[in-house]
Amino acid sequence: MRLSLRYRLLLPLTLLLAGDVAATGWAATAAARAAERQLAAQLWAVANTVTEPPGYPLSERVLHLMKGFSGAEFILDRPGTAPVGTLADPATPPPANVPPAARDEDDRLGPPVLVGGVEYRCLRLPLSRRLVEPGPSRGDLYILTPEERRRTAVEDAARPLIVLGGAGGVVALGLALGLGTGLVRRLGALDRHTRRIAGGDFTPVPVPGPSDEVADLYRAVNAMAGQLAEYRDALARAERLRVLGQFAGGLAHQLRNAAAGAKLSIELYLAENPAADPEPLRVALRQLARIETNLRQFLTAGKPPPFDPRPCDLSALLTQAVDLARPRCQHAGIALHFEAPPPRPVGGDPAQLGHLFGNLIDNAADAAGPCGDIAVSLADGVVEVSDSGAGPPADVAAKLFEPFVTGKPEGIGLGLAVAKRAADAHGAALTWERAGGRTVFRVTFPP
Repeated sequence: MRLSLRYRLLLPLTLLLAGDVAATGWAATAAARAAERQLAAQLWAVANTVTEPPGYPLSERVLHLMKGFSGAEFILDRPGTAPVGTLADPATPPPANVPPAARDEDDRLGPPVLVGGVEYRCLRLPLSRRLVEPGPSRGDLYILTPEERRRTAVEDAARPLIVLGGAGGVVALGLALGLGTGLVRRLGALDRHTRRIAGGDFTPVPVPGPSDEVADLYRAVNAMAGQLAEYRDALARAERLRVLGQFAGGLAHQLRNAAAGAKLSIELYLAENPAADPEPLRVALRQLARIETNLRQFLTAGKPPPFDPRPCDLSALLTQAVDLARPRCQHAGIALHFEAPPPRPVGGDPAQLGHLFGNLIDNAADAAGPCGDIAVSLADGVVEVSDSGAGPPADVAAKLFEPFVTGKPEGIGLGLAVAKRAADAHGAALTWERAGGRTVFRVTFPP
């Protein structure tokens, strides 16, 4: 049988509370009995004082003094004479059928009786010598303890124990119930969170409640969800690369053949027409060369490209990348701002650096859109490419340099990944930010 955690927590406390109730009841009963015995001892002390040698003559005045000391009522019953007592009616007869009290019962107040419509506990003490003045030497002394007084003394003795024990138990039960309910609620929320993780939702949840073991468990589950999300993304990238590798070979072969044919046609035209303006065709040749290079990158997206460092000029490579992008920008009405900087020698792979700058400018052109604005600059070993676009969507901003991550409807998400890989190969830092309403990419080369 499955027992809820709440009840497993409450069951021991309930048993403890039952024990507390039993102990409190026993203690309250013992305190009540002790209070009754103490009251009885006081009355017997007064009774013994007046009934044992040398004793005192029992007169009506002495009875009233005894009432003042003890709070009890007294009736003196003498054979052949009217009763004398301390009640409102001094001639009230004593209660009938009350047996004489034994001296060894000095812890008792006697049986309950009803005198004048009032409840009392009655002690009947026989008198065996002359203690009555004047009158015969025998008689009975009745000591009437008001039941209300006895009940008040008992309640006063038992009430603190009942209040403290009962209230303490109720408070403890309430605290345990509250803590148990809170714990079960937190564990229930954690159970729902783990079920969402099992369903593929790896979003972390806030850690509720105090910092305790359950909070540690929440943090561990959140960390596990984060790792699972990373594994899922890595698996998705690997799957994309696998699928891409299945059809990329044939596609790249066809595109490469087409690009090679176009290059041969342009080169033959230039050879046969020396008087023609060669610059537009040379730009076309460079673009075809980029197509071939991009196809190689596409085919080796999961492999590091070959690194062939040599002395080169950052300014010249950046200027070449801008010139390649200028026709596209003019066609789309994009303003391309660039002033050729002074030479900046660097050791690196010219092909990879060209791809780095070309991909950043192409990405800026896509982001700026028609009639947008792009600015390219080089200063102190820092290349900046900024655009007037709205910036990347929030869901891809943190993963912008990962392969196949893109916010463009027609993008494949390789341009910035290739740029990041080229920057890392040269020991440069590629970063981006939103500044002044523009998206700014920076490549910071080492001194």
